[in-house]
Amino acid sequence: MKKIILITTCSLLFGSINQQELIKDIEKSLMAPCCWSGTVNDHGHSELEQEIQSMVEAGQTKDQIMNHYVRIYGERILAIPVAQGFNIMAWLAPIIIAIIGITFLVLYLKSSTSKSLELDSISTGDESIPYNEQIEKELKELD
Repeated sequence: MKKIILITTCSLLFGSINQQELIKDIEKSLMAPCCWSGTVNDHGHSELEQEIQSMVEAGQTKDQIMNHYVRIYGERILAIPVAQGFNIMAWLAPIIIAIIGITFLVLYLKSSTSKSLELDSISTGDESIPYNEQIEKELKELD
């Protein structure tokens, strides 16, 4: 008899902990519809929190609750946009911009080092410059 009471107590305790975790997860996944500046968990909206808690206690899943609020408020209620359609750009744009930026940086650094190498070869008196000897001779005559 004691084992049955212990098992029942443990299952109720773990069940309530799982429900509380689910409630917190849903609250962190939904934007606060009053001002759209943070999640429900951040703002502590008692009405919305009570609705979520009653839905979880009624046995609804996270997807069912999220879909309920999406039907009411639209996708803007979601704290993290769904990665489909145009929203994919919200996920891909930073990656694409970073790749383009790194590419331009590498190309710029390569071109600046190649230009400095060209300047070094000119200043050392490279013999491949046409009429180099004649130019040097005329410069000495001007002094």
